[in-house]
Amino acid sequence: MRAADERQITLFLDQLWMEKGLSENTQESYRRDLEQFAGWLAAGQGPDLLAVTATEVQAYLAWRHQQHLSSRSTARFLSCLRGFYRLQIREGHLHDNPLALVENPKLSRSLPKSLSESDVENLLSAPDVDDPVGLRDKTMLEVLYACGLRVSELVGLTMSQVNLRQNVVRVMGKGSKERLVPMGEEAAAWLQRYLREARPVLLNNFPDEVVFPSSRGQPMTRQTFWYRIKHWAQVAGINKPLSPHTLRHAFATHLLNHGADLRVVQLLLGHSDLSTTQIYTHVARLRMKHQHAEHHPRG
Repeated sequence: MRAADERQITLFLDQLWMEKGLSENTQESYRRDLEQFAGWLAAGQGPDLLAVTATEVQAYLAWRHQQHLSSRSTARFLSCLRGFYRLQIREGHLHDNPLALVENPKLSRSLPKSLSESDVENLLSAPDVDDPVGLRDKTMLEVLYACGLRVSELVGLTMSQVNLRQNVVRVMGKGSKERLVPMGEEAAAWLQRYLREARPVLLNNFPDEVVFPSSRGQPMTRQTFWYRIKHWAQVAGINKPLSPHTLRHAFATHLLNHGADLRVVQLLLGHSDLSTTQIYTHVARLRMKHQHAEHHPRG
């Protein structure tokens, strides 16, 4: 990758962070997308990023297709690239947008993987709560399901974000957007027991703000807790494919199945756009049709 392209990418990401406050994960994804494109241009003796035309963009999209990269990742790349060139035009570095005639790929509307309510009950019952690590995992699963948190939000929780008087959690979500999420009595009871019995043991009485430390008393990573979820799913005999967001999807689907308002679910999940939440109505509708067919006399 050329040094000039690297400078432009860094300036774009810095500007994006100041204007939109994007998360580190999103910034890193954008950096990888732009660096890969710049590297592809350099390898083929093509122009630098500020001299690109629609021809090079279309050729790169064709290359991505040949590499069997997903439509969703290509759509993210184009969104990033559009932002990059909008900034260049705004700053006066370019006059014409090379993406003006480039269309986004059509995305299939994939349904989130979820668990039934009985699956969730089995998963929540799997950890051994007489063991400090088991009690921690049980509590984390309860809070994850009760609040619909992202795994990254759960492992990053600090004591100042938890209010057990009002049973709410103050969550810092994507784009540094803050939201308050009610916890529910069951999850709050487990959290109180965990804070009393297990957390001091895991921290070895060392003062720390993190709510759910690892067995070594350190902040837990998303990957570590994902392994814990898979372990307890295996113990519970759940053979369905799981993702780190499985309990978050179950939270949303089960709320809608029980009559919750879509906009309430949107607020609880921290979605800025209602269309992101609407995917769950398809899941709930499929279950409704299945139950109608199974239980109605003329189904």
